[in-house]
Amino acid sequence: MIVPREDGKLRGVRARVAELARADLLRLLYLGRLTLVSGILVGALWAWGQAEPQQTFLATVMFLAALLVTAGGYWHSHVQARPPSHNFRYGQVLFDVLLVTGIVHVTGGGESNFAWLYILVVSEGALLLPLPGGVLIGALSSILYFAAIFWGHAETLSASVLLQMGLFALVALVTGILGDRLRRAGMALGAVESELQRLKLDTGDILDTISAGVLTVDRSGHLAYMNPAAERLLAWSGRDLGGRNVLEAIEDRAPELVQCLRRGLEEGVTVSRHEAIATQNGDRVTLGISTTVRDSEGEDRVVTAIFQDITRLEKIEALNRRTDRLQAVAQLSAAMAHEIRNPLASIRSAVEQFSGPDLEEGDRRALIAMVVRESDRLSRLLSEFIEFSSVQVNRVDGVELEELLVECVAVVRKHPDAERRGVAIALDPVPDRLMIPADGDLLHRALFNLLLNAVQFSPEGGTVRLTAEDLRGRPGTAGVEVPDPVRIRISDQGCGMAPDVVARIFDPFFTTRQGGTGLGLTIVHRAVEAHRGVILAESPRDGGAEFNMYLPGSPIQGGAREP
Repeated sequence: MIVPREDGKLRGVRARVAELARADLLRLLYLGRLTLVSGILVGALWAWGQAEPQQTFLATVMFLAALLVTAGGYWHSHVQARPPSHNFRYGQVLFDVLLVTGIVHVTGGGESNFAWLYILVVSEGALLLPLPGGVLIGALSSILYFAAIFWGHAETLSASVLLQMGLFALVALVTGILGDRLRRAGMALGAVESELQRLKLDTGDILDTISAGVLTVDRSGHLAYMNPAAERLLAWSGRDLGGRNVLEAIEDRAPELVQCLRRGLEEGVTVSRHEAIATQNGDRVTLGISTTVRDSEGEDRVVTAIFQDITRLEKIEALNRRTDRLQAVAQLSAAMAHEIRNPLASIRSAVEQFSGPDLEEGDRRALIAMVVRESDRLSRLLSEFIEFSSVQVNRVDGVELEELLVECVAVVRKHPDAERRGVAIALDPVPDRLMIPADGDLLHRALFNLLLNAVQFSPEGGTVRLTAEDLRGRPGTAGVEVPDPVRIRISDQGCGMAPDVVARIFDPFFTTRQGGTGLGLTIVHRAVEAHRGVILAESPRDGGAEFNMYLPGSPIQGGAREP
């Protein structure tokens, strides 16, 4: 149950609900009263010749009195719309008790066929008055019924009369209890309805003023709700639907939004932070979309899409990326110059020593070997730098992951470092026919570098383990925002990584291996980012290093990311 926030408000709601219920009951009471006395008067006039003048006179007086009381009550409670006060309700019920008593007296006293009207009056008192008042009306009805029997009628007190009087008292008690509980339940229900209405109005005000579009569609494609922001973002109004399916009506404007809604309706799949292209007054805009699915038992499935225009945010993000790239280029250029300067200095020093007149043959050979070694180092550095600068997704196809991993493992096993150190590469079973959208060549290079790095840091006779998992449809991993991810895990049995190494492991030219260029893992990182994926490095407690690569398992939206 929803509990209103303020007790005073709850009391006001309950009072208002009670007033409305009593007004409806009074309206029925007025109508029934006039119908009854009109029938009695018509009956008396019809039997004018046989009825006693006293009975005809009393029927006329009752009709006029009922007409006046009813007209006055209706004027007070409905024309002037005043709330029926305590005394007003008591007066109406007491008048009906006297009216029924008069009818019973006129129609034969104990032999009257209208004694059952007392039950209606007792029920009226139970509904209009509190419990004590209803019981009091029941007792009064019994007393007046007794008086109506013996006033002007020579009758004796019979068992049937006593039974009827007891029945009136019992009906008064039972209907009083039921009426009291009914009033309480009605007031509670009215309070809940009022609070729900208030919440509905508050929610409607919020949805009407927020800048994000909200669109709700049921399983049949009917429009359930659309806020003004959604109409503005789509440049389309629900009033233009014209009896069509809403998905068909907006498909030409926002096909990817419609696709998300259909996936929710047909498969129960939700999307989060999905980027989609839409058309707004002839201009292309980018929408950020999230959907929720409500699939309650016994109800049709309903999908709600919340979306907003992120075109400007994308432009700002593109500018920020460009700024970051320029800064990265500057840092990379400085690092590259530093890496080149050292071999060049060694080569220059060796060349200068060649011109010495007293250079021995052993020193000459040592200098020549140093020149060759530093030249190879420069060549390797420049080759990896060229590879680093050319990392980009050229073509996205459906790649069968098992086939790709098997090829990478076969190539690394034949590498001299793996053969010389006797490092084994264990490939765990890959989910059957697991396809991912990727540039196969680029992903092959990234996996090769990652596996070779694990081999080079493994001890002799160690094992590198490669595992692939399909995480689509499972709860997301903290820090990983990849749609329908597929995880590739590579772990080794090396000495592990210190926390400061983990923080810098993907930085250009950062390496902890003697003779390394520090670009291998940077190339891996750029390749994964180009696929809009995420790669994480960590050092488990049981030793070694572990790299987790998360790649999108569904088509890359908006094309590949420029690294």
